[in-house]
Amino acid sequence: MFKQLYSELKQLADPKKAEKMSAYMRDQFLYLGVPAPERKKIQQSFFKTAKNQTVDWNFIKACWQSPYRELQYVAMDYLAMMKHQLTPKDVEKIKHLAIDKSWWDTIDGLDIIVGSIALRYPEVEKTLLDWSLSDNMWLRRLAIEHQLLRKEKTNTTLLATIIQNNLGSEEFFINKAIGWALRDFSKTNPDWVRQFINDHQEQLAKLSIKEASKYL
Repeated sequence: MFKQLYSELKQLADPKKAEKMSAYMRDQFLYLGVPAPERKKIQQSFFKTAKNQTVDWNFIKACWQSPYRELQYVAMDYLAMMKHQLTPKDVEKIKHLAIDKSWWDTIDGLDIIVGSIALRYPEVEKTLLDWSLSDNMWLRRLAIEHQLLRKEKTNTTLLATIIQNNLGSEEFFINKAIGWALRDFSKTNPDWVRQFINDHQEQLAKLSIKEASKYL
């Protein structure tokens, strides 16, 4: 599946678009220059068959090893489609994806996927607590954000602990993630978020408070 999909994507390569896409990501990754709508149109024809099969980790690995960022996006879309098949045994594999070619775009795709596993298998929460204390900033960001969009199903004790584990950070991407996690939950339980901000006013970064308070 990978070779054929890659071949079709490469036929749509646009060097000018690739240059702009790479510049947007601070020139950290190479791009083919295939916009998301076109990429998704191509991958969808492959996914129609794949969704009825078991998770193909060889395909995911091949996508992740590709030098072109679009292939990592393909892998994340594939994982999102297959997320209900994923189990705690897959968490370590996702961890390797998270710490390889790391940047906000992949982390912000993998967080919901890991969150889906943790929601179905609460024992994964222990792993996420460990990640929230990791030396790897991106694992910490993933842990902070993994409950996004959970609404009433949010584990507030876990959310609070993970955020508290990251208070005092000077990392932009950590403080932004804290703000986003709180802002997202404020749509469901604004009182809880207000109280959390009030209780940790001195420890929360100004950026986190700004993001968290957007809908309060």
